[in-house]
Amino acid sequence: MSDSCCGTTASLEIEQIRTADDAGALPVVVIGAGPIGLAAAAHLTERGQDFLVLEAGEQVASSIGQWGHVRVFSPWKYNIDAAARRLLTADGWTEPDAEWLPTGAELISDYLAPLAKLFGDKVRLAARVNAISRLGYDRVRTDGREDVPFLIRLDGGEELQARAIIDASGTYATPNVLGASGLPAYGEAEAGELIDHALPDVLGADRETYEGKHTLVIGAGHSAATTLLALAELPGTPITWAIRAGNATRTYGGGAADVLPARGALGTRLRAHVDSGRIHLLTGFFAHSVTTDGDQVSVVSRDPAGAEQSVAVDRIVAATGYRPNHSIASELRLDLDPILGSTRRLAPLIDPNQHSCGTVPAHGVDELSHPEPGYYAVGVKSYGRAPTFLMATGYEQVRSVVAALAGDWDAARDVQLELPETGVCSSSLAEAQEQRVGLATGISGGLLSTSLSLVTVGASDGGGSCCG
Repeated sequence: MSDSCCGTTASLEIEQIRTADDAGALPVVVIGAGPIGLAAAAHLTERGQDFLVLEAGEQVASSIGQWGHVRVFSPWKYNIDAAARRLLTADGWTEPDAEWLPTGAELISDYLAPLAKLFGDKVRLAARVNAISRLGYDRVRTDGREDVPFLIRLDGGEELQARAIIDASGTYATPNVLGASGLPAYGEAEAGELIDHALPDVLGADRETYEGKHTLVIGAGHSAATTLLALAELPGTPITWAIRAGNATRTYGGGAADVLPARGALGTRLRAHVDSGRIHLLTGFFAHSVTTDGDQVSVVSRDPAGAEQSVAVDRIVAATGYRPNHSIASELRLDLDPILGSTRRLAPLIDPNQHSCGTVPAHGVDELSHPEPGYYAVGVKSYGRAPTFLMATGYEQVRSVVAALAGDWDAARDVQLELPETGVCSSSLAEAQEQRVGLATGISGGLLSTSLSLVTVGASDGGGSCCG
């Protein structure tokens, strides 16, 4: 009998796949060795579940390594997963000051690298996943699907199998485009060498690139504010800030009346720079086209009514947020919210039109499940385009998912999360740290804060933020 859509040979193939390997004996594969991926590994370790962590970069938390100069907005006490803390403490680890706001580099050196070391060869570096499917099954085939393992294909052609997948690969590698309406601006790709994405190291490694150069920052979130405040410290550096809104009220926040004092201080400082003329603000700016002329780049805005305005600069920072890339799971059965790109059940809980990072309710395996049993996107990737993610939220996600994978459904569904609406940082903490390290502001997305400016004790600078 020849192969066909419903022939005998096809049925035999399915049966052979079912019995070739005991899928239940295979490891859980965690994609991404950042804070959420390694937290998943910690919970898997405590529950005695076999696992393998695949990190695309050359170091643990390679995406965080790209913003190592940035200080997170929340203190250490909110940045360490409970299971990870237990494993590290048992190994003789000294926990950092609970009230200190770490930089990205400190997150790696003082927490994530020691944690990954505990897992030994269960963490593989330079192992980029480029596709996930089911062994012998494309997305269409159903019969027996749940009984066969996942197939994971790496760059270079290596293939691995897993009984479940926890995708904590994040969104840092897939920033939003510069253009308005969700579409790339004309010429955006061709001008790529003159466009940087959020949080360049303006006061450190990238200083020479920006100092004395006219820079256009596009975006209204805290990543944009962070970059703008850093640029303002560079002498002889013209700055233009472009936003789609008619005013910058959302970015400025409530100033002294803000329920998050550090966020209010950020907005107050930014407003002061705009009012003084240090930063030139363009409102109603909808990037439509980008053209280069030698070392300069011009951006034309075309608003919905067709009115145009333009600006010519030396550099562009596109602080326009991030979006998830689900292409590696295109052969899996995903149920994605058409607006955010999260699961449909999670979307109303994280909708940025309704929630800030501190008002997102606790959620876990049920809200993260797809029609593809055993595949879970967690962490910032699970939020799709919603910028309300906090690390503490991701830690509760993976605790719940791992409990479910271990068969402990009572624990999996007992989701609890304490996220103070008034923020996870205090003005007194920000004031204490600004004397030692300079800026401590925040960006939307709940992970990052500001370029780290090393200054002498006694210097004063701005505050911090909970989430954008």
